[in-house]
Amino acid sequence: MKDPIIVIGLGELGSVFARGFLRLGYPVQGITREMDSDVIAKSIPNPAAVLVAVGEADIEQTLAEIPQQWKDKVILLQNELLPRDWIAAEIKNPTVISVWFEKKKGMDSKVVLPSPIYGANAKLVFDALAQIDLPSFVIDTEEELTYELVRKNLYILTTNIAGLEVGGNVDTLANQHSNIMQAVANDVLDIQDWLTETQNDRPRLMEGLLEAINGDLEHGCMGRSAPARLTRAIGFADKAGLEIHKLRTLAAKHL
Repeated sequence: MKDPIIVIGLGELGSVFARGFLRLGYPVQGITREMDSDVIAKSIPNPAAVLVAVGEADIEQTLAEIPQQWKDKVILLQNELLPRDWIAAEIKNPTVISVWFEKKKGMDSKVVLPSPIYGANAKLVFDALAQIDLPSFVIDTEEELTYELVRKNLYILTTNIAGLEVGGNVDTLANQHSNIMQAVANDVLDIQDWLTETQNDRPRLMEGLLEAINGDLEHGCMGRSAPARLTRAIGFADKAGLEIHKLRTLAAKHL
């Protein structure tokens, strides 16, 4: 029998990946909020992988509580994720997937773009998603991983935060409110540059944003997490001493 795969967080995304792993023949041990990871780690000290599928609001605490013997097996998939997050938790070389499909309760997964994967367990994740007909691809460098994570952050933050002002879907945002989209995106990228400690390739990222928008033109802008995302963005900007005029204007109006 294959070594089991641990799935921390059995929401919509965690359940999707668990199904893929099961179809590959791996036993899956789920962990919910009520369960103690250290207790599970004593009975499963050497799993094949440990997928962390909690929401971004819970990722810091969850990573801090990962049992030491699991830290070299971690797979991450959160929005707003960057290398600083796993470095702070002393997790080295995790496998990371930038998820470009949406899964909501009672509906099938809806693909926006193929999902890029990086790390030691990239092929495992690729194979699991292939089992359930979700497209993905493996990337080879940390630099490309950073681009993909920043691109996803740019898409999520820009559409959510601009959506507080304009509502509607991403097609309307890009084609009828492009000035607002551009202003929000510029502020978001200022924050991403500070968080990644680098000057990211803005023309390429803006092209990547438009590619994602065109991947699902009907995708709604403002999710339930939009106010929390804007609040987090303002918090980072305050620490960095960034002006981000557009985001602060929107925060004053909508928070």
